[in-house]
Amino acid sequence: MLDHSGPGRDLRSFALPESGQLLATGDVWEPYRLVDQHGLRVEPVAVYFKELLAADTPATTLRSYGNDLLRWWRFLWALDIEWDRAVREDARDFILWMQLADKPVRVHWRRRDTPAGDGRPARKAAPAAPAAPVPGSPNPMTGKPTIGTKYAASTRAHCETVLRTFYDFHLASNSGSLLINPFPLDRSRRRGRANAHHNPMEDFKAQRTGRYRPRVPDRIPRRIPDDKYTEVFAGLRSHRDRALLASWVSTGARSEELLTSRERDAIPGQQLIGVIRKGTRVYQQLPASPDAFVWMRLYQEEAWANGVPRGRDQPL
Repeated sequence: MLDHSGPGRDLRSFALPESGQLLATGDVWEPYRLVDQHGLRVEPVAVYFKELLAADTPATTLRSYGNDLLRWWRFLWALDIEWDRAVREDARDFILWMQLADKPVRVHWRRRDTPAGDGRPARKAAPAAPAAPVPGSPNPMTGKPTIGTKYAASTRAHCETVLRTFYDFHLASNSGSLLINPFPLDRSRRRGRANAHHNPMEDFKAQRTGRYRPRVPDRIPRRIPDDKYTEVFAGLRSHRDRALLASWVSTGARSEELLTSRERDAIPGQQLIGVIRKGTRVYQQLPASPDAFVWMRLYQEEAWANGVPRGRDQPL
């Protein structure tokens, strides 16, 4: 049983409940909706999302913010705390829990409604798989760390920023019974903003913003040796995959951005491919390699021969 008050709250055995969820509505006026365990909309989050939409925030950002707010709301529900009654001790314990506790292990949605020992025949054991890497260890080829058992510093920093700006918005709007922001600025900042009165002739100083915001280490640029890239490219089985990989490497665009291109957006004469950028949602032309256009043309001829529609407005 948790002690719900003061510094004596023990979170060693705390388990974050799976109550509530973030729903994708498909409505441009409300792309995502946070609901509680009864399916009712969480109004403070809905108002905040409307403010973000008015500020031309893409729906993908609302989804990212919504996941952080859902985690915080689950923490409040577990401790029976109203969102506008949370104090800095609650925010401190929440950030401390994210820092020290293991991430919750979710049951796969296909097995949530299957009781143990339901009489079904046991599946045949699969052959032994190679040993998995240690969680959090870097990939020997790219240097990217594998998913660890604890929340990454970048995840905790993002969550702290989202919750601090969420409470700043509601404080300015005089919502609920809020008196303070549970996620305050750093003590050295007081009420000033970061790099206030900055001299443009000097570099920006590394100033902490939130009191509970962790220090995020600099990321190592992702890389892959040329021989490994050649090995991956040779293992692809279709011209479509080769065209996507060649375009992705040469343009530097995200894969989902390349999927927004139409046939009219590929300009081989100028070696340009037009995409819709993820954050700003604006159209931008990016330079691509000649190999990308070669594989793209081979894929198009193959697709058209199989009856795929062609035209300037068709997907590339």
